[in-house]
Amino acid sequence: MSEQEFLYGDEHVERYRATDGEEGYEWRNGSKILLLTTTGRKSGEPTTAPLIFGLDGDNPVIVASKGGAPEHPGWYKNLVKNPAAEVQIKGDVFPVRARDAEGEERDRLWQMMLGHWPPYAEYQTKTDRQIPVVILERG
Repeated sequence: MSEQEFLYGDEHVERYRATDGEEGYEWRNGSKILLLTTTGRKSGEPTTAPLIFGLDGDNPVIVASKGGAPEHPGWYKNLVKNPAAEVQIKGDVFPVRARDAEGEERDRLWQMMLGHWPPYAEYQTKTDRQIPVVILERG
């Protein structure tokens, strides 16, 4: 395993930013990582999370799994309050507006994301909540 496969949390964010994704873009089992910066729903401060993503056209797609925990991840709760955010993919930084995929679109994107990170299927069995699939629309 490469050292990049062990990057996590703040260290992952710092190394990714410092290298424009040369370190941290590729992660475990070939998954690709973006940095999502949201506005804290309580603090109002920017918060950045490294997340596995796929692309639907030009729009990144992420999954609010939190490993199958009963509650949504903090970054998702931040997007619910304020869907405007910023994404970094390698050296490309751009504004996005988040929205949940629903219906057939969610089903299609869920299957796509299972291809990027198969453990999502197991995470869904651990929780009663439907794990959100989030589209980050450029703009």
